[in-house]
Amino acid sequence: MMKKTIAGSLLALVSVFLIYGCTGGVKTYPNTSFKGVVEDGSKETFLKVADATVWLIPATDVAAMGKTPIEIKKDSPNDEPLEDNLAANRGRYLNAKTNARGEFSFADVPGGKYFVYVEPATAKYLPGGDKSRKALGTDELGAAPMLIKVSGNVPPNATYIGSTACIECHEDQKHFTKTAHRLGITVIGKQSKLQDFSRFPEFNKGLDKLMAGTKFWFHGYDKTRGFDKYQISTKAPADAASVSFTATFYKDKDGSLKFRAENAKDPNDPARVYPVEMTYGGAVYKQRYLVRVGANLFPFVQFNQNGDESFADRGRKPWRDYHADWFFNEETKKLANPPQAKSFDKECASCHYNAYTLTKTAAGDYKAGASNDRNGELDIDGDGKPNEINMGCETCHGPGSVHDKAKEIDMPATIVSPNKLAAERSSAICVQCHSRPQGNLKNDQPVNTANKMMLPGTSRNTYLKDYTTREDAAKGDYWADGLHSKSHHQQGTDFIKSSKHRNGNQLVACSDCHDTHDSKFPHQMKADTNKAESCTSCHKDSTDLKAHLADKAKCTVDAAKITCSDCHNTKTMQTGAGFGKGLTGKDGKNYWLNDITSHIYDVPRKDNKGVKGVAPGAAMPIPYTKPCGAACHDTKNL
Repeated sequence: MMKKTIAGSLLALVSVFLIYGCTGGVKTYPNTSFKGVVEDGSKETFLKVADATVWLIPATDVAAMGKTPIEIKKDSPNDEPLEDNLAANRGRYLNAKTNARGEFSFADVPGGKYFVYVEPATAKYLPGGDKSRKALGTDELGAAPMLIKVSGNVPPNATYIGSTACIECHEDQKHFTKTAHRLGITVIGKQSKLQDFSRFPEFNKGLDKLMAGTKFWFHGYDKTRGFDKYQISTKAPADAASVSFTATFYKDKDGSLKFRAENAKDPNDPARVYPVEMTYGGAVYKQRYLVRVGANLFPFVQFNQNGDESFADRGRKPWRDYHADWFFNEETKKLANPPQAKSFDKECASCHYNAYTLTKTAAGDYKAGASNDRNGELDIDGDGKPNEINMGCETCHGPGSVHDKAKEIDMPATIVSPNKLAAERSSAICVQCHSRPQGNLKNDQPVNTANKMMLPGTSRNTYLKDYTTREDAAKGDYWADGLHSKSHHQQGTDFIKSSKHRNGNQLVACSDCHDTHDSKFPHQMKADTNKAESCTSCHKDSTDLKAHLADKAKCTVDAAKITCSDCHNTKTMQTGAGFGKGLTGKDGKNYWLNDITSHIYDVPRKDNKGVKGVAPGAAMPIPYTKPCGAACHDTKNL
């Protein structure tokens, strides 16, 4: 591992001094002795981990790092709060080795707070440990021996076996089949046994309209726009000359869905018929449709579940163009087939398929591969075995063949347990897709030179070095302040900039708030975000919301009418149509509500350069522009 360095003046803080925690209180800590044991596995099945190094990373150092501007780059000195601090300070941090029984001890630990971090001796285990996320005072460390659980690592020879094999042993996690991650791609007319749609009754609301028969007019071409260069309507526009082509969806005699493309500019140009094989999305705000063109699939047309025809913004109507420009050439005024290099397999599939691979054929097509699974959605490689073309258990836990065949006592060491990783490595599993880097294919797929995704447990720095050519989103994917994300699937882009990722008290991972295996709450949240308890269970100093509002914002609004997320989780990003109209500006125009939450957790101010003086329709959403702000914020002052 390349050693990272960090400015010594920022981190030369002595751990015997005081640190401010979430409660805002100040406490003096005693010197102490400290001992414990490092194991893998569960209470019933575990092995002791010998020769591991247990490090005490001063919470003051991590807190100091959290005050520095984060550097989003390869070999960043401050984007991995524990690993970067350790890399810069190995010579001065207290450490102890585990013996053959996994035992370790510290004879004299200076009073203070520390993160307890385990560094295994070999690649058999991954660094961190389940005690690495919360800073503990020496009074807690010395109170009783500590039991630390560390995550195993997938052996180099492990291969993918599919989620069905995992669920056969882990039946208690079968509800994973109800998550949006498992429902991302569906084969039309063929529900996989690994897909349970019961939580999403309107999942195929758009598909049903297409199956019933729908004709679209693509008109008003605007080459300056991104993926929606056309306006799309289900009625012929008044200006017939503005129409480039039409697409008529229909259910064929064999029950399959197809659409017929017809050239509105040139009636002599032969019509083209394309089969529509799969849906892409449907659980969260939108659904697109994967169209077969030769050997390749391409996304075409977007249905916004919350769209409204009365909205003037083309991005907020029920139907939205999605790369219709690939199906019509505006220069020749002829129908066209999409370019091979823009196929779904090459441009999108890596963050969806379990065990993604990609090969380029002699004909120039791109063929993606995925793990075999007898309950998989579709045989995509033609070997007669269905493939798992959605995220599976192994996406987050690693390929499971060795784990599946191991003796029970050896099983924990052969699979990744994200909850036993340091928060920064656990979150990296999610952030690789919930961000917008470019990988080695020079697109949004974060794949390495072998066209493969990162294995779970990989450090953020290794991921950035080996799987990205651009570390994160481009300038146009942020609002004018250059901080808050504007484009969707950038929750991780925001999160690593937040104080939850870097602080001296508790380092948060995505899975601390989201239940990765399913939840009864939207977005797999572990708690109801409409209730303050979803935040105050950790932020115990803010349980009195009225006092918190008065202290932080001099706000006197009725605390019963709002919750933490109204201010701290502004929806700066849009993926579907958003949530409609917000408040009205002084010019009579509406601010608009988006549908994807910022994960920076700050409260964007009205003097933000993306807000102040910006026309309502183009302004970054902030708490003041949401209906919850009507009680005490006047948008006319923005």
